[in-house]
Amino acid sequence: MPNYRRNFVAGGCYFLTVNLLERRRTLLIDHIDLLRDSVRQVKRLYPFHIDAWVVLPDHMHCIWTLPPDTHDFSLRWRLIKLLFSKQMPKTERLSATRKRRGERGIWQRRLWEHTITGQYDYNRHVDYIHINPLKHGYVQRICDWPYSSFHRYVSDGLLPLHWSGDVTDLPSAAE
Repeated sequence: MPNYRRNFVAGGCYFLTVNLLERRRTLLIDHIDLLRDSVRQVKRLYPFHIDAWVVLPDHMHCIWTLPPDTHDFSLRWRLIKLLFSKQMPKTERLSATRKRRGERGIWQRRLWEHTITGQYDYNRHVDYIHINPLKHGYVQRICDWPYSSFHRYVSDGLLPLHWSGDVTDLPSAAE
């Protein structure tokens, strides 16, 4: 069994990625209000600051800063997944292992975590989050993806609306 090592830092700032088990499904954007409500409920019980977030059809990336007295991002994610899953109809296919463990077949079991190490690292990950819908080909312009903290950054004056240009501004492979 793999030995997953996590870097737990009280009050830490973390870049996190969570995936659906079936990567071709679009549950996250199809049920965005349920996801948002699940996050709000967990945030009320176990506070954290959302620095940046993007929700794509089958996965999401975010940066959270935890309160100074805790390092437990895993608990928060476990509860978000649980609340979201409880409200979903049981239509997913289940492996024998998941059936035996009484698990749903919505989420991948693990999450990706990276502890933010400084301002450059933070800025790089915020940019990665905001450009992700463009990278995956969901939009031609970042401002057209509705499930992103990019819009908050624009309204707060931290980024201009056309911060990264759009697909037509990117150099082609032939250039």
